[in-house]
Amino acid sequence: MTTISVAGAEIDTRHYIGGQRVSSAETFTNTSPIDGTFLGEISRGGQAEADAAVAAARAAFPAWAALGPQGRGVLLHKLADLIEENNETLSQLETMDNGSLLRSHRRGVMPRVAMNIRFFADWAINELHHEKFETRGHTNNVSWDPSGVAVLITPWNAPLMLATWKIGPALAAGDTVVLKPAEWTPLSASFFADLTKQAGIPDGVFNVVQGYGKEIGSALVAHPDINRISFTGSVPTAKVIARAAADNLTPCSFELGGKSPMIVLEDADLDLAAEIAVEQYDNAGQVCLSGTRIFVHENIADEFAKKFGEKAAAIKQGDPRDENTDIGPQIHQVHFDRVKGFVDRAKAEGQEIVWGGEPNDALGGLFFKPTLVKNPTEGSEIVTSEIFGPVLCMMTFKTDEEVIERANGTEFGLAAVVVSGNQEHAKKITDVLVAGTIWVNCFFVRDLRAPFGGSKKSGIGRDGGTWSFDFYADVKNTVVSPNGWKE
Repeated sequence: MTTISVAGAEIDTRHYIGGQRVSSAETFTNTSPIDGTFLGEISRGGQAEADAAVAAARAAFPAWAALGPQGRGVLLHKLADLIEENNETLSQLETMDNGSLLRSHRRGVMPRVAMNIRFFADWAINELHHEKFETRGHTNNVSWDPSGVAVLITPWNAPLMLATWKIGPALAAGDTVVLKPAEWTPLSASFFADLTKQAGIPDGVFNVVQGYGKEIGSALVAHPDINRISFTGSVPTAKVIARAAADNLTPCSFELGGKSPMIVLEDADLDLAAEIAVEQYDNAGQVCLSGTRIFVHENIADEFAKKFGEKAAAIKQGDPRDENTDIGPQIHQVHFDRVKGFVDRAKAEGQEIVWGGEPNDALGGLFFKPTLVKNPTEGSEIVTSEIFGPVLCMMTFKTDEEVIERANGTEFGLAAVVVSGNQEHAKKITDVLVAGTIWVNCFFVRDLRAPFGGSKKSGIGRDGGTWSFDFYADVKNTVVSPNGWKE
């Protein structure tokens, strides 16, 4: 079968290369994390499909680049319109495929997908410029030229939203794209490819290839005819990609893991702090930005824990299609076992599990209870490793100097949360935290104009606004002399 019906939509299970659907001899199985429902067999690509996709993107590049920001912008706005028109279909499809909340997809995620496309199309037209400047009478003109073929490898926790976070600026910059979605969540990318066709995006400008990272992913990142690689995922995989890219000196952008701190200072509003802390369970903990290490000043720890416990007890775990559900399942049995393994080992070490710490037997399947570990041993695995599940650690501290050292004492530096009732105190902390994004008295507020990325092993490069174009384009300076003109 080349098409499957999911959530009322017909999804093509083949690759999308050069504007055509292309089958592979082999397939892989796709199931829903909600209840294990079989969704379909998906074409599984390798070297041949990688070569074909890159060749199609390379052939389409000159004409796409020549359209300029205005010409590309017209088509990208049509694409954004189609995303908005298909909000319900995309929301239902994504929920079936990755188990995230349907209400979140409807209200926030899919509108953001359209915004990603529209924002970067407009930024290329209206904002991507640098004021001319003089050097000894010579004029410097800075411009952003399309770089070529961009390979985009995207994760499963917010499949289409995070894909368009890359697709938007890459296409707006004039690059052509080969997208490799995560094998656990391939469906929205395939449907999105159909939308690009409807929008009039020329054949070969946008391509989707499906399969495993070790197969088609490896073939893509080592390809000598690509110009950019953007990857969101784990640190070990990024190292593999970087080694492969090194042979061709292909520039890479990485958004990687996190083990972010949430710091609750003594002067914090504890109701607000507890509310923000419970938000860290969002998407069943499958959020790279989550503040999973909660540091609470010892003088307010008991009161905070009480408020936190009351709010956490109100979390409803269940079918993500239910409007009243707050937390759904883990994405896949492999990942469920990984999360459970972290918690089981913490128990074996004697770490104190305050609540949760086990599968939700009432729901079965891939549902793991929201879990809190209290005062785990400093340096233990549960404190230092990214779990990517609904597992939080709560620890106390005495002084600002202590909490800063402990918060920064990790190989990651993606995000941080600070809760404080005093602006000067908050600034004292944020000034020395090592993180790409810091939220003060809030969480998950993101603006596409702002830089986004990680410090240390949480990534390389920044996305957002002009920072995205600095990666997806070749930044050029043209210096014009005042001499030698005959006009």
